[in-house]
Amino acid sequence: MDQAKREDAARDGVRIARAGAGRAGFVTVRGAREHNLRDVDVEMPRDALVVFTGVSGSGKSSLAFGTLYAEAQRRYFESVAPYARRMIDQVGVPDVDAIEGLPPAVALQQQRGTPSARSSVGSVTTLSSLVRMMYSRAGTYPPGQPMLFAEDFSPNTPQGACPTCGGLGRVYRATEASMVPDPSLTIRERAVAAWPQAWGGQNLRDILVSRGVDVDKPWRDLPPALRDWILFTDEQPQEPVYAGLSPEQTRLARKRGLEPSYRGTFTSARRHVMHAFTNSQSALMRRRAASYLVSEECPACHGKRLKPEALSVTFAGLDIGEMSRMPLCDLAEALAPAAEDRLAEDGTDTGTLDREAGRRDRAARAAAGGSAHAAAPDTRATPNLSIEKRLAAQRLAADLVDRIGTLNDLGLGYLSLDRVTTTLSSGELQRLRLATQLRSQLFGVVYVLDEPTAGLHPADGDAMHDALAGLLAAGNSLFVVEHDLGTMRRADWLVDVGPAAGEHGGTILYSGPPEGLREVEASRTRLHLFGLAAPPEARRREPAGWLRLEGIVRNTLRGVAAAFPLGCLTAVTGISGSGKSSLVSQALLDLVGERLGQPGESDDEPEDPLDEALGPTQGRIAGGMEAVRRLVKVDQKPIGRTPRSNLATYTGLFDAVRKLFAATPEARRRRYDAGRFSFNVAKGRCPVCEGEGFVSVELLFMPSVYAPCPTCHGARYAPETLEVTWNGMSIADVLGLTVERACAAFADEPTVLRPLALLRDLGLGYLRLGQPATELSGGEAQRIKLATELQRGQRGGTLYVLDEPTTGLHPTDVDRLMLQLNGLVDAGNTVVMVEHDMRVVAGADHVIDMGPGAGALGGRVVAAGRPEAVAAAPDSRTAPYLREELAAGEAAGEAVQA
Repeated sequence: MDQAKREDAARDGVRIARAGAGRAGFVTVRGAREHNLRDVDVEMPRDALVVFTGVSGSGKSSLAFGTLYAEAQRRYFESVAPYARRMIDQVGVPDVDAIEGLPPAVALQQQRGTPSARSSVGSVTTLSSLVRMMYSRAGTYPPGQPMLFAEDFSPNTPQGACPTCGGLGRVYRATEASMVPDPSLTIRERAVAAWPQAWGGQNLRDILVSRGVDVDKPWRDLPPALRDWILFTDEQPQEPVYAGLSPEQTRLARKRGLEPSYRGTFTSARRHVMHAFTNSQSALMRRRAASYLVSEECPACHGKRLKPEALSVTFAGLDIGEMSRMPLCDLAEALAPAAEDRLAEDGTDTGTLDREAGRRDRAARAAAGGSAHAAAPDTRATPNLSIEKRLAAQRLAADLVDRIGTLNDLGLGYLSLDRVTTTLSSGELQRLRLATQLRSQLFGVVYVLDEPTAGLHPADGDAMHDALAGLLAAGNSLFVVEHDLGTMRRADWLVDVGPAAGEHGGTILYSGPPEGLREVEASRTRLHLFGLAAPPEARRREPAGWLRLEGIVRNTLRGVAAAFPLGCLTAVTGISGSGKSSLVSQALLDLVGERLGQPGESDDEPEDPLDEALGPTQGRIAGGMEAVRRLVKVDQKPIGRTPRSNLATYTGLFDAVRKLFAATPEARRRRYDAGRFSFNVAKGRCPVCEGEGFVSVELLFMPSVYAPCPTCHGARYAPETLEVTWNGMSIADVLGLTVERACAAFADEPTVLRPLALLRDLGLGYLRLGQPATELSGGEAQRIKLATELQRGQRGGTLYVLDEPTTGLHPTDVDRLMLQLNGLVDAGNTVVMVEHDMRVVAGADHVIDMGPGAGALGGRVVAAGRPEAVAAAPDSRTAPYLREELAAGEAAGEAVQA
């Protein structure tokens, strides 16, 4: 469609949006200009499910979150005492003329927050607080032990943490084998791999030379006592160091009393590793230190993280560590007797809880081979609770069972309270937050949700829709940013933003009931919503071989075998918690990476080393590795954690751009090298903002405001640097270009154009080259990583592993992505991806379906084969949805041909 028709369609959409503006029961927006929104006017009903649609980058989130939610939050904070505002993370003031009829708003976004090994399902849902209170007030204590407070049952407090492991559940120790992986090497050849690299390691080796240690003898041939001292001593002797001298020259220099280069302090390998692991501010340094440590379950608390006094208290026959490890569905069952226990009005003891505890204990002893009626005293039962304790137990247990029921309804019953949040997907985290809102019983608010079905299997999506319907029925409004067609079909009202992304979007194409979108030709959403788009081409390539895994043990996987076809596109499916990520993102990456001698991690900054999975993957590769020469993981982790990292620097195209500027006549006359044009180098950047482009203005009782730098006005560079231009543009002008505009500007520069064209082809043409990494979504970050990888010459033999690559993508953008992935396969590579989008799964060459349930009810391969074969599998939870998609694709193909 040409530009004139597009603008006509956009004006039609605005006219539709303005019709009846200001009506009762509607939220009316006038003049919204946040980000790429083009002074839009729109209205949407309250007490309804309103879905915001459009291609990625069209302006949906700018309208829903950047405008509507931001304004609702701003209005609320105006009623909060000024001194209290400083304690709350506030969003900025939206750029909008007016919003009428806007109720208070609650946002549920796809954000993970700061990763931490101490954050768990129990802490996010606050269930752990109730459990701790229950053990404190109603637990069974050993004879003579005083009552503990709730804080004594928390591993994150000094009074509750296990003194041996500090509340981590694991202990870390350095061994000779972990710090010296190859004892055939000499000290000079860096046998002590745990020592620092570069000068730090050289310094320690020189100190040993000064002490007369033979650094050229293989490590295994050194005396055991000397090896032990080098690795484990707590001494820190100072020795003269004669830099650059051989061992013999050093011995003579010491004998003659010559002046040393300096005096160095020796540090043992273990001391260095433990100091870096405990105190380093760099995640990369902590990760490196952790690689030289052996991690094992704490021998004192056996991984339960608590002090002995806390673990000696039981409730319903379980200590709090055992209860925290139970799947939520089992936990609710264990607490049900206590929750249902009732006291008569006169205080008569009904004894339900006591009988249940006794029954459990007798069954446990019988199962262990002892007598169920043994006379030995049992401290695990819950006998003779006082009326006060019984009442506390019933109230707390009932509340827990009720809250867990909400989580079960959302398909999260397979999680446990101690499951760390760093192992959860963003979809699981959002459902945990949603469960809290379902329990809040708020009335008359707007819930603004960011792709609530993202990362969900269609079966889990059904549970999510039921939960949203519950919020709606309680008298609330739902404003949902979503790409899921099923959610769109359930909507009461659609707001379609577009028609394209970035500067080509930002207009309201349509606002009204879903069926009306069918007639809006400028909308790309309507093509997919009404079956007007051609389905992805089903290639059905034949395998060039099979990569076979056997005996896989990881999380819920217990001895699983799986085969991945080489030279094909494989989709791994299954409901949340069925074992997909354990198989693909952990086991497959670990085993192939180990065989290739390369890690399966992506090259972004690693997480905290404490956030490790429970043990290494067990299993083996039974065949097919001869065809795999390289492994690439493309995940949704950020491409950087500071605003200094951006699309241009990550893809490497900025290096080529800076070289172009350095090659200009003006730069050569001034003797500027490529480093002069980096905002991370002092000689070229603005000295006031140090290349940030903005400064923070502290407003005390209001949120800090980031204003353009008063010196460079946001350009990031010193004036002298900006005086150098290439084709009429300064280096700051280049960073301000969108990918699409940059493609035109660098059309004659192949080294710059290639990554730009790939980014454009992946649907990222709307991003600015200098857009900070902190502003990018997980889906955008993943596509940027894929574009970076696609720049490499394709020689075949690479295994690409992707984790839900279509998350956060409009169906139009999904088609673009799949075109690139199919191109990788056609070039002789293998692509394996975890995926929930049935449209993508239907177009795969091979499908592996995990399940059938979640947690202990999953963890096995239910079906494998062509999509048509999996769709016919009787035990598959995926099969009915895949059958429906295959039928819809066939019908769409016939309609397009007709």
